[in-house]
Amino acid sequence: MKTFDPQTTIELEAAVFRRLVEHLRSRTDVQNIDMMNLAGFCRNCLSTWMSDAAEAKGLALSKDEAREIVYGMPFKEWKAKYQTDAPADKQAAFEQNRPRDH
Repeated sequence: MKTFDPQTTIELEAAVFRRLVEHLRSRTDVQNIDMMNLAGFCRNCLSTWMSDAAEAKGLALSKDEAREIVYGMPFKEWKAKYQTDAPADKQAAFEQNRPRDH
């Protein structure tokens, strides 16, 4: 496995995260429940992970602030513009398969 010095690794990981967030912002057609059912994480998970990382460094970052970073807008606004009602089969799959730490 190729390794880099710690600073380069951090910079590469940060670039990948930014690219992932930009990709998810552009794919408003992809619903969080679909991501959860297929991959076991969603935009809200990324927001929680960011908030957790800030807390681990002694920084205050609320859930809403973290969501705005990931969504590129306030979550309520994104939800009103892009979130659709999940059909019963997707909701059932989510309940059956969701990670228990969510």
